[in-house]
Amino acid sequence: MSGGVDSSVAALLLTQAGYDVTGIMLRLWTEPGNEDRNSCCTPDSIAAARKVAAIIGIPFYVVDVRDLFHREIVGYFIRGYELGETPNPCIRCNQVIRWGALLEEAENIGADFLATGHYARLDENIDGSISLRKGQDQGKDQSYVLSGVSQSKLRKTLLPIGNLLKSAVREIARSNNLPTAEKQDSQDLCFLAGEDYREFLKRNAPEILMPGPILNIQGEIIGQHSGLPNYTIGQRKGLGAIQEPYYVLKKDTDTNSLWIGKNEEMGSDTCLVEEINWITPPAKIFPQKMDVKIRYKAPPVAAEISSGEKSALWVKFDKKLRDITPGQQAAFYFEDLCLGGGKITRVTNE
Repeated sequence: MSGGVDSSVAALLLTQAGYDVTGIMLRLWTEPGNEDRNSCCTPDSIAAARKVAAIIGIPFYVVDVRDLFHREIVGYFIRGYELGETPNPCIRCNQVIRWGALLEEAENIGADFLATGHYARLDENIDGSISLRKGQDQGKDQSYVLSGVSQSKLRKTLLPIGNLLKSAVREIARSNNLPTAEKQDSQDLCFLAGEDYREFLKRNAPEILMPGPILNIQGEIIGQHSGLPNYTIGQRKGLGAIQEPYYVLKKDTDTNSLWIGKNEEMGSDTCLVEEINWITPPAKIFPQKMDVKIRYKAPPVAAEISSGEKSALWVKFDKKLRDITPGQQAAFYFEDLCLGGGKITRVTNE
């Protein structure tokens, strides 16, 4: 339970269905001084979740995972930028914190399942395996952020609101007088407390913000950047005094160089994906092509998949995309079925 409307309604629906429910909130790491501005586990959020638990008649307690979160999620976030990537800590958090520490806590208290308020659906197949499908509310679908969760852990998971629209979830909360009914959704990384990530890096990892040259596609130095972590692929603003409209094409950590280009020079059609988690291996459904999402809010794009070195895959899209970004998650789809996902590690053009 996060103190938001989705997890509140998920807990309510399970109690109404006859489950024996316990509410758990994770206390995550917050930068000192920002405890009240974090997008989760603030004192107000804890109070809201506790009140919801009292209304629906379930026990509630808080589990402290601040040290683990700082080491595994905040550390991962900083290391990603140090490597020239644009990391996705939410994918990592689901793997290590929610379906790691939280699932372990659930099992320790004798629970059969871990339930969350994610907008995605789980189907049990004849062989006992689980399929992950997009949520009924296409505008809220969160199958992308679950694409890194393993098949074995999804078997122990319930997603009670996956078949509901967000509007219906809020109406259920209102009709049951839950205090979280009108609480707004959080859009930011929780530990940034609504602040730009660049300011967070300045305070917590200033050593990785080293100035260096800005190069055009011809390799000519045309400016100076303020540190590679301050930029992401496709970014236009923040390039200094360069007058023409340029966009970030590539970050080279070996030479600490930022490569930029004009609009017509942007885009790639191929990327390498590693650390792949298959929920439904593609051999089971034999797709000729897959749809691939390269960011949470990006539309799925048709692509051909081929084997790379070891267990990596090459993904070749039907068209050039402007912002394929190392460090982000590539999630694989066949119609509404999320097959799994992995980390984008290299971007190129064939």
